[in-house]
This record gives sequence, C-alpha cells and structure tokens, in this order.
Amino acid sequence: MFDFVKGILVDKNYPYCTVENSGMGYRFLVCSRVLSQIGEINSEVKIYSRLIHKEDSMFLCGFKTKQERIIFDILTNVSGVGVKVAFALFDEFEINELIEAVLNEDYKQISRAKGVGSKMAQKIVLEIKDKLTKIELSSEILVSKIDQTKISAETIKQTTTILQSLGYNPNEYNLILEKAVKTLEKDDSQELLKETLKMLSLT
Repeated sequence: MFDFVKGILVDKNYPYCTVENSGMGYRFLVCSRVLSQIGEINSEVKIYSRLIHKEDSMFLCGFKTKQERIIFDILTNVSGVGVKVAFALFDEFEINELIEAVLNEDYKQISRAKGVGSKMAQKIVLEIKDKLTKIELSSEILVSKIDQTKISAETIKQTTTILQSLGYNPNEYNLILEKAVKTLEKDDSQELLKETLKMLSLT
C-alpha cells in the first residue's frame, strides 16, 4: 500500500517512530537499530514501509533501506517467524551479516538473536538460503563488506552503476568486484572497472 514515507520525524519512542507528511502523521513499528539510525527529531527522514494486516489490527513496519524490507519479507514468510523475531534478528545483525550467516549455514550465530533458538535458526536457514542466493544485493551492502581504507564507497558505487549499464547484475559481479578491489593500490574507479571486467571475462 505504501512504498515509503518521506517527511519530518516528529517522535521517537521505542518501538515506534512517527513521520509527519502533508499534515498527516505516520506511525511505524521499528526495531531498535533502525530507531537509533533514522535521525534526530525534526529532521527530514525517509522510511520504507510494509503494511501488516492481522485479524484484529493493521500497522506499518518501518525500514531504513529497501534491502531491509526485502529481507524482512523473506523472513516473515518462514512459518513461526513474525515481526518480533525478524526485528530481533535485525537488532542483532547488520543485514549483510545476517545474509552471510544464512549462506554459511551458521545456525549458532543466528541463534544469538533474542528469541531465536537453535531449531528456529536451522529452520530459517533451510527455508530462506535459496531465496537469499537469488537476491540482487544492493551496492550499499556491497560497500559495507569492502575495506574502504583504499577504495571509497563512491568509487564502488560508480563501478556498479557502469556494470549494471553494461548488462551485468549484482549476482554476477559482487564477488568479482570484491576480489578486484583487493588488487588495487589506489582509489581509481577506472582501474577498478578495468580489473573487474577483466576478471568477469575469465568466468
């Protein structure tokens, strides 16, 4: 129903925040990590949303990025995983950390989240691993996984934009781009693109 709401943050009171837009206040249920990162009162914010419709209530869940919402949707399609468990996982892990834990079948790490036992962690891995491998990870997540002491986030984003314009999708270039970054000695988008394309041609 709502993709996102952009407006002024008028209230932060865990587990809710309220954003005012065109004279209307939209209240979102959020995890503590999102609440801490969203911004300060009276600042302009953008919240991605998911409408949750239950038998006795309707409410909006809020997310800082589209990627968080995608992972939320995948998690809540697992039997027994509702908003509470999904948000507990978001509070325990950054999105890229959660994805890596699932792909590595690290049940023990996933079960660190509050309310997620070993059996639930195994169920989550079994049911969503295949789905996660098909997700086109955004450049924001790719940036968070790369050591930026030599290569800037802007260089990485410029390179991914060009790769996508050439017809490559993130599932094809993410791992290659990570490897290419490690070969560079300076922050140079042209060299990064050149090295990435060279590696892609060998796959």
